[in-house]
Amino acid sequence: MLLRHTVMAATLVLAATTAQAAPAVGQPAPDFSARDTAGKSVRLSDFRGKTVVLEWTNPGCPFVRKHYDSGNLPATQKGAVDQGVVWLAVNSTEKAASDYLEPAQLTGWLKERKAVPTAVLMDEDGSIGRAYGARTTPHLYIVNAQGTLAYAGAIDSIPSARPADIDKATNYVKAALGDIAAGKPVAAATTQPYGCTIKYKPAA
Repeated sequence: MLLRHTVMAATLVLAATTAQAAPAVGQPAPDFSARDTAGKSVRLSDFRGKTVVLEWTNPGCPFVRKHYDSGNLPATQKGAVDQGVVWLAVNSTEKAASDYLEPAQLTGWLKERKAVPTAVLMDEDGSIGRAYGARTTPHLYIVNAQGTLAYAGAIDSIPSARPADIDKATNYVKAALGDIAAGKPVAAATTQPYGCTIKYKPAA
């Protein structure tokens, strides 16, 4: 019952408007620079020539916990990274939010779940998230080797916080990465993201 109330309290977003228009699939992915949880500067354009996954995350969200506690996202990450894909987890939660985690706490939470992103980026001012039009946690984007946005949307096809639904769902990210690796157009290049609303810092 507690989980049910927690899930109901979280905002399930299937579609939302943003103050800034998101880049469409097929357009150049916005470049950015951010500090990772170790304080190192990471720039998207440094990975030109490689496929890059951008994953918006927030451990306070039950939809994120669904995919991490079950092992689904760590396994998806590992499969991608083992194939040479760069995986950047991005946290755009503002510092004032009740579920904001300091970099060391966020790193620890991910390590406990055997997550293997290439880097975990802190975006407390929300500039990266707004540039992409990221709306939910999780929200996934794939940038191809040419720097073009190749996928934008959900992790999978069943918008619930129930781990039991994972095996019945189509993992859109895995499928898209497979299409890209095979040199084919991504079959489902744009899908509706679902999860908790990103807690952005209010615009000044």
